[in-house]
Amino acid sequence: MTVYRILAVDDDWAILRALWRGLRLEGFAVDTVDTGPLALDRVDKAPPDAIVLDVSMPGMPGVEVCARLRASGTRVPVLLLSGRDEVDHRAAGLAAGADDCVLKPFDLYELALRLRALLRHVAPYTGAASRATVRAGPLALDPAARRVTLHGREVEVTRRAFDLLEVLARNAGIPMSRALLLERVWGYDFAVDAGPLDTLVGYLRRKLEADGGPRLLHTVRGSGFMLREP
Repeated sequence: MTVYRILAVDDDWAILRALWRGLRLEGFAVDTVDTGPLALDRVDKAPPDAIVLDVSMPGMPGVEVCARLRASGTRVPVLLLSGRDEVDHRAAGLAAGADDCVLKPFDLYELALRLRALLRHVAPYTGAASRATVRAGPLALDPAARRVTLHGREVEVTRRAFDLLEVLARNAGIPMSRALLLERVWGYDFAVDAGPLDTLVGYLRRKLEADGGPRLLHTVRGSGFMLREP
């Protein structure tokens, strides 16, 4: 049985102790650090399988840590820990490339489930060259290069945002429920808060409508979301 290595990063030692004990009981190997720079150093020297990262630490907040990791090419899944009043930090963290966000106080069993789902669902990067371009109206997605273009103009998006957009584009014109998107994109086959999904949809809308273009990504009342040609 694979024992995944988790790096927990938080400036609150009570939370770090809870993560260390709880995740070890769930079968993970756990390392802990209490600052952003230490986290970057640890990832550089011994990359973990996943990172649990506090979104708003003093000095170097989790948002900056995540942005630096993605800028360096690190693809390791990042799960943010956030207070309920830190909406802007959560949005910035997901825009910086984090994979998901859990609100404090968190349930350690759910946290472990979400980590396992993320680790199972890490997007494959081998053999991708054979995957055909996905088109939906003026939108084109190249799964091999993970590249998005709109009317021929490249749109830079995060890895998780690309995964979400690809699922929606492959099902253009079909309403996709939040539960189905959480399963397809994050691998969650259990009930979780859909807040990160809604935040990522808002992020994609800002990217796709940056030049005042028509809305492509629509909310379907009572269901979820749908990508529709203008």
